[in-house]
Amino acid sequence: MNNSITKPPFPAGSFIKEIGRGVKGARSLSRDDANQLYAAMLDGRVSDLEMGGIMLAMRIKGESVDEIAGFIDAAEASFDQLPAPHGDYAPIVIPSYNGARQMPNLLPLLALLLAREGAPVFIHGVTRDPGRVTSAEILKELGYPVSHNAQQVAEQFARRAPVLMPIEDLAPRMSRLLAMRRILGVRNSTHTLVKIMQPFATPALRLTSYTHPEYLAMLTSYFTTAAPAERGDAFLMRGTEGETVANAKRAQQISWMHDGECTILVQKQEPTDDLPPLPAERDAVTTARWIEAALRGEEPVPTSILEQVEQCLLVAKHLQSKHGGQDGAVR
Repeated sequence: MNNSITKPPFPAGSFIKEIGRGVKGARSLSRDDANQLYAAMLDGRVSDLEMGGIMLAMRIKGESVDEIAGFIDAAEASFDQLPAPHGDYAPIVIPSYNGARQMPNLLPLLALLLAREGAPVFIHGVTRDPGRVTSAEILKELGYPVSHNAQQVAEQFARRAPVLMPIEDLAPRMSRLLAMRRILGVRNSTHTLVKIMQPFATPALRLTSYTHPEYLAMLTSYFTTAAPAERGDAFLMRGTEGETVANAKRAQQISWMHDGECTILVQKQEPTDDLPPLPAERDAVTTARWIEAALRGEEPVPTSILEQVEQCLLVAKHLQSKHGGQDGAVR
């Protein structure tokens, strides 16, 4: 529902004045102000001119911890949160917004290995991205349908299959702001928010990634000082072409964000000439057939991905046990 019908336009000029003074002159918004501003953006109460100014100002300035916290508070309040299935594991949430451009996209392999062990795996993201091979395209080749609503999500969980839900269905208001990239030509804060949001009503394990080094410090600070503990834990790693799957060629550092602490679970691996077998091409069909062979044991699963699977299962089980299998009803 578009709240812009019942709510008046939001006067964003005073906020733009604070954040729009460039890298050195700009000041960051408080968490409350950031919440109000992003909520108005989601509601369609900010004019196109002001929207462009806000997005470009934040792109130049960079988000502070308080700003990203306020934004994500508003973002998660803008859509209906999903019920988690009962079981031994908390849901494992995997964002997929980049796809593969140079390497084969093995995020679906990660998801299928986790689901095979009984963990509820929820992938959200884009279904197509020109010039890239998306997880959705590979999962389609593997025979897994897209889920468009909570009932279809529950049905997939009951089959012990990974769930794929497009951002348009999960969070349509955020999807609209993501689409601004096509107009402005650059990413905006929403591209960071979709990678850290938690779509379940009860605690979940989020697999999150960053691309630019400056986001490592900001996101580490967010998860250890500002993220609500009741939303669950997060793994933070440098993305493999932006995706939250371990690099098949060499492991990245994976940090576990929990209880206000940061614990390094996997150490960064140095480059090596001894590379594992990988799909010959990065297209969806070739990648899907290779993943099927790997699941049958005919191709070796990269060690870095096996280690990521092991750590995900351990923490998802710990998280579920810690919170006592809370009722997963939508709140």
